[in-house]
Amino acid sequence: MAASYIRIRLTDSLLMNYALSRQRVLIIALLMAFTFSGHFNRVSMSVAGTERLMDEYRLSETQMGSVYSAYLVLYTLAMIPGGWLIDRIGAKRALGGMAVASALLIVLTGGIGWLSLGAMVLPVLWLVRGTMGMASSPLHPGCARAVSLWMPPESRATANGLVTAAALVGIAATYYVFGAMMDVLDWPTAFVVCGVLTGVLGVTWLIVAADAPPTTDAAQSADTLSAEARTIAVPPVEPSPPWHTLLRNRSLLLLTGSYAALGYFQYLFFYWMQYYFQEVLHYDAQESRLYATIPNLAMAAAMFLGGGLSDRLLPRFGVRVSRAAVPGLGLLASAILLLLGTTAESSFWIVTFFALAMGAAGLGEGVFWTTAIELGGRRGGTSAAIFNTGGNIGGLLAPVVTPWFASYFGWQWGLALASAICLVGAVLWIWIDPQQRGAE
Repeated sequence: MAASYIRIRLTDSLLMNYALSRQRVLIIALLMAFTFSGHFNRVSMSVAGTERLMDEYRLSETQMGSVYSAYLVLYTLAMIPGGWLIDRIGAKRALGGMAVASALLIVLTGGIGWLSLGAMVLPVLWLVRGTMGMASSPLHPGCARAVSLWMPPESRATANGLVTAAALVGIAATYYVFGAMMDVLDWPTAFVVCGVLTGVLGVTWLIVAADAPPTTDAAQSADTLSAEARTIAVPPVEPSPPWHTLLRNRSLLLLTGSYAALGYFQYLFFYWMQYYFQEVLHYDAQESRLYATIPNLAMAAAMFLGGGLSDRLLPRFGVRVSRAAVPGLGLLASAILLLLGTTAESSFWIVTFFALAMGAAGLGEGVFWTTAIELGGRRGGTSAAIFNTGGNIGGLLAPVVTPWFASYFGWQWGLALASAICLVGAVLWIWIDPQQRGAE
């Protein structure tokens, strides 16, 4: 009788493990689709700006940059409320609502092109894209929170690396895919199509996703659930501390500063690299699309590799070394490689150094997000939102500061400034302790 009971329990456990593994694959795939579409829809504005809007509406570099920053301003201001919302209603509803709202605003972006707005086009673009930025605020904190609930600790950096890598694949695809869509459909219709597809993704997520894995006895006995997932399923008796207690966590604040440096570096490439190749180095449109795509693909590959490397180092070197070494050394290498790219003369070496610089910076992306969630404990969504606010502040500055700085000193010095900021981000990892919990 006892042997029969053990066999039944073992069978149940194996079946639960199999079912849970399939659910994890589905959840990670959907999260990757979210980050892919989120960044595709974000950067499509810069592709439309470079190839259509600046000429069509006679917008200057600074005016077009202000449209990009309008998205980032409200995205940044809404980030902490968005993180609080994730902890309040769960990642499923927060991400689903984000996708549906974003879809409507993307369609409205396309609708601008069908109206004769004249001088009003700039403030209307500010309004629509800024509102879209606010609606998109739960994207990365929600994805990282879902990863922390669905994945065990030894796989989180790898999973976060995959999810964030999909964002870079989305960015890389934007130059060619959205560019081709504009060539065939013109830019207003291209935005409308993207909006419809984003809405379909959001509805799909709301139908098939869950906030955390099922908490059956078989799953728990097999130790397949994360501690955070069990906490969601069986809430602790004591209430979670107020979110603002996270602001006393020194490691979280340093992590936020380091991510701000990375954000500045990334968004410089996201918004201005195609323009740099096309208008500053005077390559044609097809070459500029290709050369802007390659660094983003390099960063996507490095995000996955860096997350896996950190997880591999974890059992041998412990949490602090495995978490800090990958992003810290990656940012240091990135600063050096970007400087080499600014001094190169041939297109081959420029693109090679830029791709290596983006790849080195991307090594730590999954580690950044894993550390941000773990530092927050039960307030993981809010912790990730505080951290991402720093990244967005850096990203917010890059689209405006870079062309402004370049107008006085030249584009090479504009890129050199990003290199110096990246170096500061690397140094901050010396004092970051990934095990310093701030909301327990």
